[in-house]
Amino acid sequence: MLYLVVRFLLRPLFHVMLRMHVTGRENVPTTGPVILASNHLSFIDSMVIPLSAPRRVHYLAKAEYFTGTGVGGWLTRTLFTALGAMPVERQTHRAAQEALDTALRVLRRGEGFGIYPEGTRSRDGQLARGKTGVAWLALTADCPVVPVAVHGTDRVQPVDSRWPRPHKVSVTFGEPLTFPEQRGMAGNGRARRVVTDRIMEAIAELSGQEKAGWGQPAA
Repeated sequence: MLYLVVRFLLRPLFHVMLRMHVTGRENVPTTGPVILASNHLSFIDSMVIPLSAPRRVHYLAKAEYFTGTGVGGWLTRTLFTALGAMPVERQTHRAAQEALDTALRVLRRGEGFGIYPEGTRSRDGQLARGKTGVAWLALTADCPVVPVAVHGTDRVQPVDSRWPRPHKVSVTFGEPLTFPEQRGMAGNGRARRVVTDRIMEAIAELSGQEKAGWGQPAA
């Protein structure tokens, strides 16, 4: 219920303040498990994408976003919770696998899950080579991946900036990707790399970002 209320209130507000332009919403399956894999430019991406998608999309978010104090901390905690974000401890042992296990539970419930394959926000606007966790997730859950590109969010909420500012934002949802040739091969490192690179190529095509470090080994 809180999700519907917040979505109803925030969508028009975000569209006005950020002059949001959304394309490709019809590419997101309305039922069944699906992964939305996006480039990552700003903290606010995890609000912009769920508000642009035609269905609820869960994200993992740093636990600190749920423990802030004051009005800003309360607002962030309320918004993230309402939009389906789930806190994750990033510095604990096995944190990466535990995060993927949490995402897998979401997908096995038939819900949508959003992920940033780069693993962190881009500080220079370039698109880093993806980590293979997204492929493990897609192959284990046997679900489609929708590539997503966001533009302009780095101007709304720059890295290390405390408060957002008005700026035009666009979100593009690409056509769903499936991986029949790699089905059942989540434990195969080469298969995960192939799937991850295909996802990242689709994101790069949508975002138009310059690639950074794609010739280097990546997990």
